[in-house]
Amino acid sequence: MLSLLTDRRALRRWTRAARASETIDPVRLKDLRARARKLARRVNRVIQIADGRLQLPLAGQAAIRKPMHADWAWRPDIWSVPVHPHGVAAIETKTGFGQEAKVFHDCSLNELSLRQIRNTRAKDIAPFGLRLDVFRFSGSFLSLVLDLPEEASEGLGRRHIIRLDIRVETESPLEIFGRLNIRHGPNVEQVVREFDAASGEQSVEFDVAATLLNERRIERAWVDLIFEGPDMNQITLRDVTLSRRPRAEV
Repeated sequence: MLSLLTDRRALRRWTRAARASETIDPVRLKDLRARARKLARRVNRVIQIADGRLQLPLAGQAAIRKPMHADWAWRPDIWSVPVHPHGVAAIETKTGFGQEAKVFHDCSLNELSLRQIRNTRAKDIAPFGLRLDVFRFSGSFLSLVLDLPEEASEGLGRRHIIRLDIRVETESPLEIFGRLNIRHGPNVEQVVREFDAASGEQSVEFDVAATLLNERRIERAWVDLIFEGPDMNQITLRDVTLSRRPRAEV
């Protein structure tokens, strides 16, 4: 009740200020404008977060489809919560986006942009998506790198299989690869898999048994999404999730 009364008083105060702004002297008006801008930034931030959380699918509450017996599953922040800034243009290589993602490329023209978008369709599971617009691309590679959280490496062993699921849409067909990287000591183990198609729900699995992983020296892990021939294309990743499960004992 007290909070409601305080809000009503503040609303009346700013209503009076709005009327007074038409007649007060410029010095007082300048001070009023500065106060209003500070308030507006905070109010707009609350509205932005509320809009993001209350639209469907609900931000931070979307389910993750994971295989049976999975002991870890994860959806990166880009597809879970609003990130700031929402977009980046003229992307330089190693440009970060959100908490876990970076873009790597060797294109000198640099006609790349990406932005977070809101998923609103009934078939969408993730609250947000990522759209990558590629114009002229003269480089030899373009990849989106996702750093995996520490939980992915805890207890990780050669008995595990890591699965990468994506929901992707493209304007033109292109090849997409997933690459798992695990650093252990001075070495990095890598497993590369190609997605079957460039659109729709796709998944690849990385069998850690195929590596020479030293389980006692694991430092970190990350995944690359590699796009082959992305020139003049729009790539929309509606969802990206990873999961881990132990291989069935034979």
